[in-house]
Amino acid sequence: MSTLEEHVDVGVTIDRAWDSLHRVEDYSRFVAGVRDAHTEGGGRTHLNVEAGGGTREVDAELSDRTGERVLEWRTTGSPQLRGSFSLQPIDRGHTRVQARVEYDPDTVRATFGGPKGFAQATAIERLVRSDLEQFKEYAERRR
Repeated sequence: MSTLEEHVDVGVTIDRAWDSLHRVEDYSRFVAGVRDAHTEGGGRTHLNVEAGGGTREVDAELSDRTGERVLEWRTTGSPQLRGSFSLQPIDRGHTRVQARVEYDPDTVRATFGGPKGFAQATAIERLVRSDLEQFKEYAERRR
C-alpha cells in the first residue's frame, strides 16, 4: 500500500471548508474525473467517474470525526482506496486542508490505466495536488 499526503491553505474559515467538503453533489467541481456524485444516506456516496478512457461507478463510505475536523473515506468495492481530509485552522479566515490517500499502485493501474512505478506515483501526486487547488478555488468562490 502506498500513502500520499498533500495539503493546501484555503482562504476561508474552518466551518466553511468543512461545509464545502461535505457538499458531495459538488465534487465534480473540484475532483478530477468525477462526472456526477450524490449521497445515498448512511454515509454512503455514489460517484460516476471518468478515467482511463472509460467510465466507472464507484461507491464510497464517508465518516466524520467532527470534533477533530477529519472526514475519512473508503471505497466499498474495487478499486480499494481510502483516505482522509483533515482541517486545521491557521487563523480566523484561513484553513489548512490536508489530504491523505492510501492506494495500491497495481490496483489503480489495473482499474484506471496509466503508467507503472514512479511515473504513476508522480501522476497520482499531481492529480491530488490539482484537486486540492481546485477545492481551494471552489471553497473561496462560495463566500
